[in-house]
Amino acid sequence: MIDREQLHQNGYQLLRQAVPADWLAELRATFEAGVIAPEQWPVPRGPDWRHALVDLDARVQAVCRLPAVLAVAGELIGERFFLAQVEGREPLPGGGHQALHRDLSEQRLGDRAIALVYLDDYGPANGATRIVPGSHRPGELLAPFDFSDECHAVQLSGAAGDILLFDADLVHGASLNPGGARRRSLLISYCAQGLYEAHLQTLGLRFVRMDTSERFEPADFV
Repeated sequence: MIDREQLHQNGYQLLRQAVPADWLAELRATFEAGVIAPEQWPVPRGPDWRHALVDLDARVQAVCRLPAVLAVAGELIGERFFLAQVEGREPLPGGGHQALHRDLSEQRLGDRAIALVYLDDYGPANGATRIVPGSHRPGELLAPFDFSDECHAVQLSGAAGDILLFDADLVHGASLNPGGARRRSLLISYCAQGLYEAHLQTLGLRFVRMDTSERFEPADFV
């Protein structure tokens, strides 16, 4: 069950053990098979990350469509939406740090939701995500934020199979992977229907190969 008030107040929800345990080995293998060098992407990626093409894999697509995930994404977006993108990523040992930032809505506040599917255990030792609860929009305006101020950031920790979903306007950032332990994840984007035309114009730049024509209704997952 979704605690709607808490979800909208905090801007995120962490679904513990949302991925069936017997899917994880297959998902990790798909990740490894899909890794390509940073310079092979249409837009070069940072050298301190591994990135994997995974969006045509049936098991990955099943994760993107888990009912609990679609329920939270639909609640965050609040209207008909679509699965826009999924890729694999992992910080290399000694790399992966991101400054706090927002991925940002596009046409209206709340029109995008992000999911991070953890394929390995995660925490401070391997660069887990930092979030600032409630930093998205307390009302109808985007809340101002000093991205250099880390005092309210919370670093998450948990186990393989957890899924973090959050409003694209929530302040967040990956952390340095100091110990070098594996931290593979799937990064998924869901967008409101109104963003579809703009989405189609950038498919090549983002290396999106999957069919994105399916639509989801929030009411279907209540």
